[in-house]
Amino acid sequence: MRITEAAQRLGTSPRMLRYRDMLGLLPPVRRATPTAGRAPSGLPRAHRKFGDDDLAAVAHALAIERRYDVSPAALAFGLRVLTEPGVRAEVAELGRRVGRIGPPPAQALEFEKERALRLLHLRPARGPGVRGTGPGRPGGHGTRGPGPGDSGSRDGEPGGRLPHTPGG
Repeated sequence: MRITEAAQRLGTSPRMLRYRDMLGLLPPVRRATPTAGRAPSGLPRAHRKFGDDDLAAVAHALAIERRYDVSPAALAFGLRVLTEPGVRAEVAELGRRVGRIGPPPAQALEFEKERALRLLHLRPARGPGVRGTGPGRPGGHGTRGPGPGDSGSRDGEPGGRLPHTPGG
């Protein structure tokens, strides 16, 4: 259907549909009938044909605008924030600076990392005289091989010997 009929069905004007199209709030044109001449942008002029998917997208946008009391331009910017990582990062930084967004999740990961390291340091010793069990410590499974008091076996490995690796 042509833009006038689509606008009538949606309860808006053809001019408002063109504005929404310019903002990127309509699905990309899939079907167009070319006409003579070129638009001011230099692109060939075309009449957009609106399908059911197009009408559903516009109706959904109109509902969001009413529900959250935002303009079409604000909704288009919201889509930019969701689709462009640079814009998203800048808006998130602004949100943190004005106190509307909490600290970045990386700090939560740091907490988990510190917790894991504390748990590693609290592991019980594996043999007499052995104090630590992390990589590079006697009794650990680091790159230095078995330490004093270590039989050379890993927990749960039968045979008591580590596989031989060249240079190790």
